[in-house]
Amino acid sequence: MPRCRSSQAAGLVAGYAADVVFGDPRTAHPVAAFGRAAGALERRLWSDSRRAGLAYAGICVGTVTGAGVLVQRFTRNRPFARFVATAVATWVVLGGRGLAHEGTVMADLLDDADLPSARRRLSHLCARDATGLEAPELARAATESIAENTSDAVIAPLLWGGVAGIPGLLGYRALNTLDAMVGYRSPRYENFGWASARADDVANLVPSRVGAVLTVLCAGKSAGRAWRIWRRDGAHHPSPNAGQVESAFAGALGIRLGGVNSYGGRAEDRGTLGDGPAPDATDLRRSVRLSRAVGLAALAVAVAAAR
Repeated sequence: MPRCRSSQAAGLVAGYAADVVFGDPRTAHPVAAFGRAAGALERRLWSDSRRAGLAYAGICVGTVTGAGVLVQRFTRNRPFARFVATAVATWVVLGGRGLAHEGTVMADLLDDADLPSARRRLSHLCARDATGLEAPELARAATESIAENTSDAVIAPLLWGGVAGIPGLLGYRALNTLDAMVGYRSPRYENFGWASARADDVANLVPSRVGAVLTVLCAGKSAGRAWRIWRRDGAHHPSPNAGQVESAFAGALGIRLGGVNSYGGRAEDRGTLGDGPAPDATDLRRSVRLSRAVGLAALAVAVAAAR
């Protein structure tokens, strides 16, 4: 068993490296396939009730997590197979390179003052309505998304992989994908998506706060400010988790995040995070570099947990 734990730790490192070098699989992405299957199941099971949504989330996440448990058991006494399976699962569920790429592309568009393209590109990072947004608001939206998704797409899957192995990696990604699909407070998903959204909140309670601490540790000379802003403003966000890393990023970068955002015609006040000026394209690039550093720190924590 210790050899398999070491193989699991090595698999996390290899999967992280694969994401850094190759990014997401370019064809037949398993997460996309899961999304299509979940969408088909939703069309069969949807009703305006929390009970139906709970059954839907249980089937989707339970099936994927169960598959992870089977792989974990099959590789229990096979260290090399455990290494390969963990590496592949880690590569599939991480989104660090894609996140950094989108942040860099957005910064390039803002530097070129190509606002129409920047507004279209924002959908690659978040679901915010970009119609009519000017450069400062586009930079803020992108920077907030880099911070939040550093937690959701890098820190949390790594930590769940370190603690729970392959089932943790796959189960977390399935749940986070469901939250992105049905977790919004729209008339259709207010009840049906409730279970997916609340379960995702619970799954991210610890990773988001670990992510905030790691952001402070990666902030260098701004560590004190990052700690102060996180502790002061982390709870200002309506999400129990998103504000944790976003506020730490705001403190680390010396910028101000938060404000009123529009989602499908619904305005949401995200609170004020930080004391500095609104971010610009330069700050967005700095957030990408900080995201990479925090991701590497999260890998170290995950490897320690896996051992």
